[in-house]
Amino acid sequence: MRLLFVTHSFPPPDHPLENIGGMQRVASELHHALVATGGRGPDGEPFSYDVHALVSTWKWVHWRIVPFLLTTLLHVRRLVRRGEVDVVLFSSMVTALIVLFLGRSTSHSLENRRNGGAHQGVMLASVVHGRDITKPLSIYQHMVRRVFARLDLVLPVSSATGQACLDRGLPRDKLHVVHNGVNIRRFTPVINGLKKSPTFISRDWKRVFRSTRHVPSNHARSPGSPSDRAPDPMLLCGVGRHVERKGYAWFIREVMPLLPDTVHFWLGGEGPEREHIERAVTEANLSHRVRLLGRLDEWELVDLYRTADLFVMPNIPVPGDMEGFGIVMLEAGLLGLPTIAAHLEGIREVISPGRNGYFVESGDAAGFSECIRALQADRDALRKLSRATRTHVTDSFSWERVAKNYLSALSATCSRISSR
Repeated sequence: MRLLFVTHSFPPPDHPLENIGGMQRVASELHHALVATGGRGPDGEPFSYDVHALVSTWKWVHWRIVPFLLTTLLHVRRLVRRGEVDVVLFSSMVTALIVLFLGRSTSHSLENRRNGGAHQGVMLASVVHGRDITKPLSIYQHMVRRVFARLDLVLPVSSATGQACLDRGLPRDKLHVVHNGVNIRRFTPVINGLKKSPTFISRDWKRVFRSTRHVPSNHARSPGSPSDRAPDPMLLCGVGRHVERKGYAWFIREVMPLLPDTVHFWLGGEGPEREHIERAVTEANLSHRVRLLGRLDEWELVDLYRTADLFVMPNIPVPGDMEGFGIVMLEAGLLGLPTIAAHLEGIREVISPGRNGYFVESGDAAGFSECIRALQADRDALRKLSRATRTHVTDSFSWERVAKNYLSALSATCSRISSR
């Protein structure tokens, strides 16, 4: 099998954090995992691998994507004409749009066979994340259906994303779910460095912890807490692009006021909802307990994960958008940080209750509050959950395993097509 991976989501080597979101992280890590196989599939069968990528910071991606897709179209056509590729795997439905212009003889798809093109060309497959198929524009939705007709295999990152594909007309026999993974060695160099030089995250939290620890709380005491002081301070954190579906503003308005004064929430990231989130902090009068950290570098991110007690993922349903998976929960879990998450969409396939976190129904403010308060009161249970989280993530979501799943799905589809 000769495999070409096409992606518009690679960060520059000298600025590895300049183009990193969910889809970007998947593209980058999947590429490295495929290279790491050494050209051997899950059953030891050899395959060749190449990548055609747009390398750009996020600032310039939207300006460069159209020229990149045009050059990709020409590149794939040339490879097909020369017989130098068997499978083209697109990193998302954005890059997969070029299948509409490849010509019917390029694909093995059912639509192609109906038009006399059986067993010509290459197998076309695409990873699907969620937002790349739910974008609420009628012309885009029309194109999604046409792309599905031309693809031989669609690889959603979760069952929730897979259902969104089926809802848009994808035949079930083209669907194969492959969950995302996490680079289990990603943070090792940073952890070693932080032991000598912590960032402002842990330094500032130590000051907050000391100043908050013996302050009486206006809320009911947790079971077993001494009567003259509040429970030990707890730091909740969140990291992600500030968009409506993440539910950050909702969490600040509805959940934080229900929690003891000793519970703080620090949020990393940027995005279009930033002003809305800032307004929620002001309106809830929580500037002393909620801190917006902005964009974090790798060192600050690791320091936040190591310092915090819980990661929160309070997503809310938003028409035309969805959380396809939630890699950020796995990255936090690498450092033993459990997640309290909304039971919604692709998040449901990341969290195993009691092993790397707990679920609360989306929009249930009291449920989030009760779950967080229970873990604040029982630090032994929280430490046990932290240890289980690290083990569960490293055992279940390594990119080595995920790359094998991709190769198995691609190989099986190739064999099925060849046997027809």
